[in-house]
Amino acid sequence: MALKIVYQICCGIDVHKTFVVACIASTNGKGVTSYKRHRFSTYTKGLRELSQWLCENNCKDVCMESTGKYWIPVFNVLENTCNITLAHPKYVKAIRGKKTDKKDAKWIADLFKHDLVAGSFMPPLEIRQLRDLMRYRFKLTNFMSSEKNRLQNSLTVSNIQLGNIVSDTFGKSSLNIIDKLLENPLDTSFEIEPLIHGSMKNKLPELELAIDGFITPQQAGKLKVIKKHCEDLETRKTDLEKIILSLAESYTEEINLILTVPSFKNIFSAIAVVSEIGVNMDVFPTAKQLCSWAGLTPTNNESAGKKKSVRISRAGCYIKPLLVQCATAVVKSEKHPEIRNRYLRLKKRRGHKRAIIAIARMLLIAIYNILKKKEAYNAELYIKSDVLPVTREITVEQAVLLARNHGYRVLEAS
Repeated sequence: MALKIVYQICCGIDVHKTFVVACIASTNGKGVTSYKRHRFSTYTKGLRELSQWLCENNCKDVCMESTGKYWIPVFNVLENTCNITLAHPKYVKAIRGKKTDKKDAKWIADLFKHDLVAGSFMPPLEIRQLRDLMRYRFKLTNFMSSEKNRLQNSLTVSNIQLGNIVSDTFGKSSLNIIDKLLENPLDTSFEIEPLIHGSMKNKLPELELAIDGFITPQQAGKLKVIKKHCEDLETRKTDLEKIILSLAESYTEEINLILTVPSFKNIFSAIAVVSEIGVNMDVFPTAKQLCSWAGLTPTNNESAGKKKSVRISRAGCYIKPLLVQCATAVVKSEKHPEIRNRYLRLKKRRGHKRAIIAIARMLLIAIYNILKKKEAYNAELYIKSDVLPVTREITVEQAVLLARNHGYRVLEAS
């Protein structure tokens, strides 16, 4: 049985850094497909020529692979004139040994004309811009954490043990002491009391012991560079956050709804969710599909009736860590028993890691329904769903199996 041709005229594009290869597949009424190939430069002029070439051949449906960042300029030029399906390279990869640029473009076109390519989720332009800014903010946060760790390591090398006394090495009092040390690294006999705030006065003797180290001129210079870099990163991050907040103003309603979800207290956490999944939940037919897209569901890997690895996928590398972080915070609090109790039940059977992933999936499902129905988070819905029916019954064998699964050793009655 032949595969059904869904797109009579379509184009497959193989994307590279300096050029793209496009192949238009045109199928006539008898089911015979003819191909037209052309190579275009990735300069804007070349991409406009590609758009014009597609229009001349009456081709509105385009499929291309998402190669690095090189697909983005192509997508931006063709977005307004074509229906673009963006495919992950692993779904359109040709057979090894039979790969050329022209054959790759033809292979993509052949797969696409039969509708065998799963398109990636592409939010609107404004959401994509917000996503780009939020991911850059995430990178800046990582840079700051790395620099703070580097400064702490330099203090340890110099035997300055402030981290053993204070809860935050980058607090106001600690930074005052570090600044004083860097003024004259060889002099550690200065007065500490004027540099610290009231709650740390009781730790004065311990602080005097903690700063009694030896900072070489080289380490002092390194500490000054690291500290200046941290301050500069903080300033750049603040500037970036102003741009993000101005861009996110049009999504204030959705952001406020997400902030009603447990553990979502920071506005940038809510903006991060919006930037990753958008605000229109119609693109995801069900909450399960959204969770699968975010990499929070077990993968299917079964052969010969045997299930192999069912680990979660690598998808959602930005939204998944955020949801896991929120889930880890909320299960420690007793303010939301509907979540904590579910976590404790799952932890008994499946362990901490799987239970946390389940709670992260629970939070994402809640966000999906909140954005779809435009309603705030309602804990009563989860509490009602956890109430067991009064008429529930199990057999003796089921009760024994349940007890064993919970770690009990079942003894025979004497």
